[in-house]
Amino acid sequence: MRISGLFPALATPVTSSGAVDGNMLDRLCDFLLERGASGVCLGGATSEYPRFETGERLEILRRVARRVPRGTPLVAAIGGSSLERTIELGTAAFDHGCRAVLLPMPWFFPYQQVDLAAYVAYVADALAGPCLLYDLPDFTTGLDADTSISLMQSEPNVIGIKDSSGRVENLLRFVEARGNRDWSLLVGDDRNGLASAEAGWDGGISGIAAFCPELLVALHGAARSGQMEQARACQGLIDELITHLAPLPTPWGVRVGLRVRGLDAGPLPLPISPERAAQIARIEAWLPGWLASVEIPNLLPVRTISS
Repeated sequence: MRISGLFPALATPVTSSGAVDGNMLDRLCDFLLERGASGVCLGGATSEYPRFETGERLEILRRVARRVPRGTPLVAAIGGSSLERTIELGTAAFDHGCRAVLLPMPWFFPYQQVDLAAYVAYVADALAGPCLLYDLPDFTTGLDADTSISLMQSEPNVIGIKDSSGRVENLLRFVEARGNRDWSLLVGDDRNGLASAEAGWDGGISGIAAFCPELLVALHGAARSGQMEQARACQGLIDELITHLAPLPTPWGVRVGLRVRGLDAGPLPLPISPERAAQIARIEAWLPGWLASVEIPNLLPVRTISS
C-alpha cells in the first residue's frame, strides 16, 4: 500500500486554560482540506504530542475522524510515554479508519539501534496494521538509515518512513533500497521538499503546511507534473519562511503563523520572556507581507482567514 501526497501536520489548538479547543480543531481541518491537502496527519511533533494526555489525544483522534469527509486519508502519529500507551493510540487510530500510523522512537532516554528495532517490531506486530517509521532525531533517538531499511525489508507491517532527519543523503538511498517494493517514502523536513520530489519520493508530511498548506500543495503538485521552475520558486519561498521562523520552536512558529492568518490556535505552552516576545513580534510584523507576496501560477491565494 503506497501512501502519497501532501499531508499537513495538524496543530493542536487549545483554549486559554490549555484544554483542547474542539471548535478550532474543526476549523483547522476544514482549512487544510479546502486548500488542497491530500489528507491530514495528527499527533506528531507539530501537534506537540508529549504535551497531551492519552485521553485528550484519543478525543482529538475521534473528533478529526468525524470531521473530515469520508474517504479522506488520515495518518496518526502514536508516540507515547510508554509502550502500552503507544499501542493503545495505534489501536484507536485503526479503529477510527486511519490509513496508517506514524511510529516515532521513544523519547527522553537515549537508546541503541537494536533497542529501536526491537521496539518497532513489537509495536508493528501488536498493531497488525500499516506502520510508517517516524525518524525524528531532534526529539527522539534517531534511526540510522541501515536500521530503517532493515525494518522496512523485514517487518511486513512497516510500509515506509516519514523522514524528518533532514539528511539529504537519505533521499536517494531509500529510493535505491526500495527498488520495486511498495514502500511509502514521505519527507518530514520542508527544506527537502523539492529534493525529495526530484529523488522520487511519494510526498510529505509538513509542519509548514499546518498554516500555509497552499504553498506545499503547490510545490508537490508542480514537481509531480514536471513544472520544475514553479516547484523551485515554491521551495525558495518555503526556505525564506523557515529562515524567519527558525528562532522559534517549530510548533510555536506554526501557532504564530496560524494567528497571523486569522486562526488562533491558543497560547504558547510556556511563559514568554521579553526576548521571545520581541522575536515573535518581528515575525508577526514580517509574515503578512510575505503572505501577500506569494505569487505562484496556479497557487490558491494565500489570504488571512476571517473570524
